[in-house]
Amino acid sequence: MKTKIDQSSHNNLNVADMDDEQINIRKYFKQLRMRLIIGLLAGFMLPHIVLSAYFHFQFTSTLKKSGKLNLAALSESQRNTIDLFLQERVVNLFSLFRGNDFSTAPSKRDVANYLQSLRQVSDAFIDVGFLGPDGIQIGYAGPFSFLQGKNYSNEEWFKALLNHEKEYYISDIYLGFRKKPHFTIATMQMIDDKTYVMRSTLDPDKFYMFLRTISHGKDVESSLINKGGLYQIVDPDRGVLLGKCEYIPPDKDKTGVHEIIEKGDPVLIAHTWLKETDWALLIRQPLSIAHAQMYHARRVMVITLTIILLLLSALILFTTIKLIGRAQDTAEKKQLLRYQLIHASKLASVGELATGVAHEINNPLAIIISTSGVIKDMLNPEFNMDSSPENILKEVDIIESSVFRVKSITSQLLSLGRKDEGSFVPCNVNNILNDIIGGLKEREFKVADIELILKYDPDLPEISLDPDKIRQVFLNIINNAGDAILGPGSITIITKSDNENIYITIKDSGKGMSVDQMKQIFNPFYTTKEVGKGTGLGLSVSLGIVESMGGVINVQSLKEAGSAFTVSLPILKKRGVENG
Repeated sequence: MKTKIDQSSHNNLNVADMDDEQINIRKYFKQLRMRLIIGLLAGFMLPHIVLSAYFHFQFTSTLKKSGKLNLAALSESQRNTIDLFLQERVVNLFSLFRGNDFSTAPSKRDVANYLQSLRQVSDAFIDVGFLGPDGIQIGYAGPFSFLQGKNYSNEEWFKALLNHEKEYYISDIYLGFRKKPHFTIATMQMIDDKTYVMRSTLDPDKFYMFLRTISHGKDVESSLINKGGLYQIVDPDRGVLLGKCEYIPPDKDKTGVHEIIEKGDPVLIAHTWLKETDWALLIRQPLSIAHAQMYHARRVMVITLTIILLLLSALILFTTIKLIGRAQDTAEKKQLLRYQLIHASKLASVGELATGVAHEINNPLAIIISTSGVIKDMLNPEFNMDSSPENILKEVDIIESSVFRVKSITSQLLSLGRKDEGSFVPCNVNNILNDIIGGLKEREFKVADIELILKYDPDLPEISLDPDKIRQVFLNIINNAGDAILGPGSITIITKSDNENIYITIKDSGKGMSVDQMKQIFNPFYTTKEVGKGTGLGLSVSLGIVESMGGVINVQSLKEAGSAFTVSLPILKKRGVENG
C-alpha cells in the first residue's frame, strides 16, 4: 500500500513537473510570439510608413507650390489683359483728337459722333466730354446733360492729369458731379499752345463683367483695389464699390501669393499691381479648391497605405500565431516551425526584392504622372500656358524617357531570373571588347577626361560564348568603372590566359569601395550610385550570365584607390564539350 502511495506521489510530481514545463513553454512562446509580432511589424511597417510620410510630404509641398504658381500665373495673365483693355480705351480717346471732324469748338452733333464711335469699340463708355484750357466742359454727350458747361479745374483727376508724366490719366472710382460710382479716363492734347482735354467715364458694372469673363470660371474671384485698399471693382457678394478691402497687398511687392484666413477658412490670394494705374488685382481661391488635387491624392495615398498596412499586419499576425502555435505541440512541429521560419526568411527576401522593384519603378511612374498633369494643364485654356507642339513634345520626351527606364529595369529583372542556355558560338574576347569601347563609348570617356589603357593578349584563344550576353557583362562593368571616376582618371582593360581559363580584368582609378559595399554589390537592387543613376541589377545580372557560362567574377577594391573586376571564363565549357 505504501508502495502504491509512493508511486502515486511520484506520478503526481511528474504531472506537476510537466504542467510547470508546459506553463514555462507557453510563457516562452507567448513572449516569443509577442517579440516576433512586434519585430516583424516594426521591420515591415516602419520603413513603409517613413517612406510614405516622406514622399507624402514632398508631394504635398510640390502641389502647394504648384497651386501658388498657377494662381500667380493667372494673376499675371489677368493683369496683362486688364492693362491692355485700359490702353485700348486710352487709344480710343486719343483717336478722337485725330479725327477728321475734330474741332476745338465742337457742336453737339460732333460730340455725339465722338460718343457713338467710342461705344462702337466698347459698351463700357458712358459718356464723353471735351474740356477747354480753363477746365470747363465745352462739349458733352451722354446721359448726364447737366454736365455741359461744368468746371472741372478743381477735380482731382483734372489736376492729376495736368501733373501726370504721361498725356493721359486713369482715375480711381469716385462719385463726382453725378453722385454715382464711375471712373474717368482723360487725355490731353496741346493745340496752339493751349491744353485741351478729352475725357470719358466708364461704367464699373461693365468693367466688372469684363473682369468676370477673364476669370476662367467660378474657381477664382477677382477684384481691384486702389492703394488705399478701397474696392474699385468687386463682386457684390464680396463687397461694395469704394468699400474697404480686408487685405491690402504691400506696395513693394509687385506680385505675390499668400495664404490668409477669411471667415475662418484658409484662402490663397494672389496680387499684382497694374501698370496703367495704381490699382492692385486680387485673385482669391479657397484652399479646398486650389489644393483639391493634393487632397484627393492624399486621400488615395492614405487609403492605399492603410489597406497595405492592414493586410501586412493581418498576414504577420496570422503567420506568427500559426507558426508559434504549431511549435508548441511537438518536436516534429518544432522542426516544421524551423522550416517555415526559413520560408518566412525567403519571403522577407522576396519582400525586399519587391520593395526594390517598386522603388525603382515608382520614380519613373511618378515622373510620368507629373508630366501627364503638366500636359493636361498646358491643354487647359484656364491656365493660359504655352501649349505649342514643341513644348508638348518636350513633355512627351520626358514620359518616353521614363517608360524606357521602366522597360530597362524589367528587362534586367527578367534577365536576372532567366536561366536559358543562350546561343554559344566561338568568340574572340579582344574583338568583343573593341566593339564595346570603340566609337561612342570611347568618345564618351574622352569627353569625361578618362584615359582608356588596353593591354590585350594577342594570342588569346577563342572560346564558346553567347556574344550578346558577355557583351552585356563587359559593358556593365565598364560603365560602372566610368561612373566610379570623379574627374580625370583611367580605365585599364587587360586580357590574358592560361591552359584552363581566360581572364579579363577591368581596373579603374575611381573612388573604390568599402568592405561592406563589396559584400553587397552582387545583391539585386543594391547600388553605390546616386538615386536615379542605377538600378542595382547590372552586376546581379552579370554574375548570373558569367556563372551560366561556367565562369566567375572576382573583385578587388580599396577606398579612394579604385576597383578591379576580373572575369574568368573557361576555355573548355564546364559541360565538357570543347569549344569550336
